[in-house]
Amino acid sequence: MFTKTFAAALAATALTGAAYAQMDNPMVGGAPMFADRTIVENAVNSADHTTLVAAVQQAGLVDTLNSEGPFTVFAPTNDAFGMITEDSLNALMMDENRAQLAQILTCHVVAANAMSDAIMGMIADDGGSHPVETVGGCVLQAEMDGDMITLTDENGREATVSIADVRQSNGVIHVIDRVLLPQQ
Repeated sequence: MFTKTFAAALAATALTGAAYAQMDNPMVGGAPMFADRTIVENAVNSADHTTLVAAVQQAGLVDTLNSEGPFTVFAPTNDAFGMITEDSLNALMMDENRAQLAQILTCHVVAANAMSDAIMGMIADDGGSHPVETVGGCVLQAEMDGDMITLTDENGREATVSIADVRQSNGVIHVIDRVLLPQQ
């Protein structure tokens, strides 16, 4: 569901991305994030994303998220995964549930480099809510709550972007406070 506005905003972001590559990235999970490293190379250093990293490894998505991209990853924290019951999370991490885990994780990935200013612009252009189609086939609704970007999945679960614009060599990470799910 990428609109012409989305494509134009992404093109503008891509043109200015090189100029910002040397700026300091936010610290995430107590670790510096380096704009010249991939999503996976940075995520493994974040103490707040150990569950996400383990899930990405279990789902077989490491090579994908280390590839050229570009990707926008809405990265749930350990606390976000903690909202899922331990039994459910353990079941998802089992080999026989790898496809389901991969679908959940790819519902947090967009095949574009979307910085927060571009997302906010799309939300404004669309009258307050912008549909975001993910690699996993989910459609998230991006909206603003004050100055914070929120994402709502097809089940009505809402996540807030707590750290935006963590630049990577193959895209951008936006840290979120809830795991989003495919339509159930």
